[in-house]
Amino acid sequence: MFDFTKNPGHLPLLSQYVAEACCIHLGEEKRYLFEARLGTIISESGARDIPDFIAKAKADATGRLRDKIIDSMTTHETYWFRDTRPWEALEKTILPEFGNQLRRGEKHRIRILSAACSSGQEPYSIALLLHKLQADGLLAGVNLSAFEIIAFDISPGTLFLASTGRYSQLEISRGLPDYWKNSYFDPTPSNTWTLKAPVRSMVSFKRRNLQDDFTSLGVFDLVLCRNVAIYFEEHFKHDLFNRLAQNIFKDGLLMLGGTESLLSHQNLFQAEQIGGSFFYRKKI
Repeated sequence: MFDFTKNPGHLPLLSQYVAEACCIHLGEEKRYLFEARLGTIISESGARDIPDFIAKAKADATGRLRDKIIDSMTTHETYWFRDTRPWEALEKTILPEFGNQLRRGEKHRIRILSAACSSGQEPYSIALLLHKLQADGLLAGVNLSAFEIIAFDISPGTLFLASTGRYSQLEISRGLPDYWKNSYFDPTPSNTWTLKAPVRSMVSFKRRNLQDDFTSLGVFDLVLCRNVAIYFEEHFKHDLFNRLAQNIFKDGLLMLGGTESLLSHQNLFQAEQIGGSFFYRKKI
């Protein structure tokens, strides 16, 4: 394991590199996180010290070392239908209304974006709700292919896992009632469960960094960017929501985590309570 105590003055260099790579800002007081998440990677790289390690990461044309750093430092905490109320609002109000817009011909496609999707539970939760609504007759006359769900994350490792739709027993148990597991998953080897193809095929996964320009992704009716901005500095959060606003239709919705708000963006979004949960509607 790499010894971070030998050259403590090098730690700000590592902190800066991580911030540039994946937007996560950690001060020197978080040395234990660098030790826990990067100590083995630095040792295995053969780097003499932190500046040498950063130089190796920048010189690696394959990007593999940088990807290892990103995979280790990004938070992959996620689970199914995280926070009950917003998902109830989606199931009972928002998604059925999207279906009505499609039936009335007001829209020919509904586009939904899951930003920083980790291993896919969030976008797949939306796909599951849509299948249930169709099964319950609440999307009668609507082809589910009219719903386009795009999800992105910076971590190549979690994106690969997400694309397989295959989850361990522990991952399945986090927020997923038996109804969903029994109806929409198949048991697979090694005590895993794999999402059925019709649901899995509704989500397209892409690799993006939250620092990127999202223009190429197009414009969306609903954007979920939940429980991720809490890790960022204020100036980056401000910039992030300004850029996301450009990818949301007028009157489209932004869904944040329960502890997040957009008080600094009242010129762009109007807070709206839907089914006991707050969403942010694009004003202009």
